[in-house]
Amino acid sequence: MTDRSLPDGAGAYHIPVLLDEVISFLKPQPGAVMLDATLGGGGHSAALAERISPGGALFGLDRDREAIEAARDRLAAFSSIRTQLIHTEFGDSDAALAAQDGAETIRFDGAIFDLGVSSHQLDTERGFSFRRDELLDMRMDASDESRPTAAGILATADEGEIARILWEFGDEKWSRRIAQRIVDRRKKGEPLETTAQFAALVEQSIPRAAWPRDIHVATRSFQALRIAVNDELGQLRSGLQAVMDRLAPGGRLLVISYHSLEDRIVKQLFAAWAGRTPSAPGSSPAALMPREDTAIAELLTRKPVTATVAETTRNPRARSAKLRALKRIL
Repeated sequence: MTDRSLPDGAGAYHIPVLLDEVISFLKPQPGAVMLDATLGGGGHSAALAERISPGGALFGLDRDREAIEAARDRLAAFSSIRTQLIHTEFGDSDAALAAQDGAETIRFDGAIFDLGVSSHQLDTERGFSFRRDELLDMRMDASDESRPTAAGILATADEGEIARILWEFGDEKWSRRIAQRIVDRRKKGEPLETTAQFAALVEQSIPRAAWPRDIHVATRSFQALRIAVNDELGQLRSGLQAVMDRLAPGGRLLVISYHSLEDRIVKQLFAAWAGRTPSAPGSSPAALMPREDTAIAELLTRKPVTATVAETTRNPRARSAKLRALKRIL
């Protein structure tokens, strides 16, 4: 789909993933109230704003002030709707929305979470990528002095904690060896301060024969460290619950995730809200039967929706995207 509402080049900040599918599941209509919990540059929001005009309301959340300003410019053309952009982590959305005028009546007809790092954040000097040598920061909100940087975690956490982060958040089988080398380097007075230094240490820690074929050998470690810095999984759980509590009857909630840890949380929460218990391998199919006494939502996707070949060719970031959707019934 071409976003007719935007001038040429306006999508350079971030290309929205699975946009056609998002619109198909959310079904935005004029006058509807929508939430973009991960505003980014406003790609999904602009498409929603176009369809809820006139008379709709669009709330946008982001922990990155640069994203808020980019989205504000992008959404300025939609003067016939109420636009409320809020600087907050989506895990704190309950308090952020409660502080808005008329908070007690805010109910969403649709909400979307597009998780992970935006194209803009990857292209700026935040330390998210090993493709350029940058300071090892990784904070999605670079102005948040209360949150430690990636370099700060590697400089202060003990060996066991570093290994836990790499294993739990990155599924890195060589986590203990990497953690040991990080601590050994620290003892020599050589802290890890840049992406190139961290990537090189990971490369040196893993035998060449054990390097993965499809991704860079440091990919899992970078992912794990980023998740730890930004408390991404904790934010996801609390953010989804807060938004679900404000979803109107018939309202729809969509989540686009990019790795199995995120998708597992979404799958489990969605199943619980639909009155289902995800079954363990080999257990009875009855475990997935809905319980009418607990269901507050209906699953719209039994399996995650993924991008078409055409989209992944146009936008490689979409390759790992998985979309799940539900509808509130109570």
